[in-house]
Order: sequence, then C-alpha cells, then structure tokens
Amino acid sequence: MHPRVLSDHALACRLERTEALANARFVEARARLVPDSGAQWIEVAGAYAMYDGVRSPCTQTFGLGLFQMPTAGDMDKLETFFKDRQAPVLHEITPLADKALLPVLDERGYRPVELTNVMFLPLDGRVSAAAVRDEALWVRVVGAEEQDLWARTAAEGWREVTAIGDLMLDMLRVAAARGDGVSFLVELDARPIATGALAIHHHVALLAGASTVPEWRRRGAQRLLLESRLQYAARAGCDLAMFCAEPGSASQRNAERQGFRIAYTRIKWGLTS
Repeated sequence: MHPRVLSDHALACRLERTEALANARFVEARARLVPDSGAQWIEVAGAYAMYDGVRSPCTQTFGLGLFQMPTAGDMDKLETFFKDRQAPVLHEITPLADKALLPVLDERGYRPVELTNVMFLPLDGRVSAAAVRDEALWVRVVGAEEQDLWARTAAEGWREVTAIGDLMLDMLRVAAARGDGVSFLVELDARPIATGALAIHHHVALLAGASTVPEWRRRGAQRLLLESRLQYAARAGCDLAMFCAEPGSASQRNAERQGFRIAYTRIKWGLTS
C-alpha cells in the first residue's frame, strides 16, 4: 500500500463522495435527456440518494453513515424517497461508516444483498507504463458527436449479461452525456472494439465504463484503456484513481496488476419490509 495513503475514514470520504457525485451527474443527465423520467437525487445526512428508474443500478444511496449518523427521521425521509417511486430501498455502505448504523439497519429490516471492493491507486509521480500491446490498437477520447458510437460499442460488450442487458444501451447513452464524463474508445484497424470512461471530482478519478466486444477480447484493449485513463487523470491533476469491482473478479485482478489496492469491501443493504 502506498505509504502516504492509508485506508481510513478520510480516504473513504474522498472515494465515496467521488462516486456519489458521478452518479448524481448521471441522474442529472437522465433528467435533462428524458424530462418525464422522474430522475432525481437528494442529499440527506450527507448521503446522496439517487432515483433513475426502478431497475437502474444507480437507484440507491451512497455515503450513508459516513459523513454523519442519520437520525430516525433521516432514515424515514430516505425510505420515503424510494417508496414513493415504487423503487427498492438500497444503501451502499462502507465499513468506515458509523458503527451505530448497523443495529439501525437490523431494526429497520435491512439485509445485505451485494458486496463490492472499492480500490484505489495513488497517481503522484506516475509515469507511463511500457506495456506490450498490439500495435494495431488505438485509443482516443470521443467527442460529443460520437457519443452514440461509444454507447453502442460499450453495449456490445455487455450483450452477454442477462440481468440488465436490455437496459445497458439506454444507460450507456446517458453515461456518455454526463457533464463530468470523459469517454474513451479503442479501435482495432479503425474498428471500434472497446470502451472505458472516467469521471473526476476533487482530484479523484473514478474509472468505469469498461467494455470489450466479445470477439475482440484478450487483445490488450482494456489494459490500454486503463493506462490511458490513468495518464489522463494524472495530467488533469488527480492524485488518486478509484475503481469498483466484484470481489475476486477478473476486473479486480486486472486492476491489482496495475497497482490498485483494496481500500475496503462495501456492502449494499436492501430493505425487506
């Protein structure tokens, strides 16, 4: 672990706020593109609560119990926000949050439903990696006129995912239109084959949007995208990069090979009653 960056409450606040702000910008883009969608976010007791549709993975909270301990009234307000929209009540909670939150979740009928490893990489003094790659691969940042190309390429990489596969193209088009987003495209002999994205808040770069068209995997596209985004973030003045992955996944292993370390494992809690 980097000697100057500790996995503590201060780091958790930076990482969680960065992801919350990135999701808030996504919800704002949805509201702008689809005014009748009902997309909205609010802040309650330091937590950001997002609504982007009943099935959207953005519909949840970030930072609950981390910036301040919610009162019973705060919890009521958050639960009402989701219930009024017929959406599930979900809170993504870091283990650095106030420990007094655990009995509150238990008493109110929550249960754990998902685990996520939140990873980080210090960028101070970072130099370009000399990774061997296919010389036919080319990575670039796409402009506003190519947002649909980026979204369709990214959706191709998700076509094998059945749980939310039908939502992906729509969500990726919104992601490409976010006010804080930078979209990267990899081409192989001028053919788009892979995508990645970046959002920057308070000198922290959130890496997301990784997708490779199945037929073109294992060519080094994601390694190239990762290094290109890290270099972009370092030039933009970021001192940290962050990445979220399913525990034990290929995405986690790839990030660890690039020097990322696990800051903590986050638990998503869902209301069952």
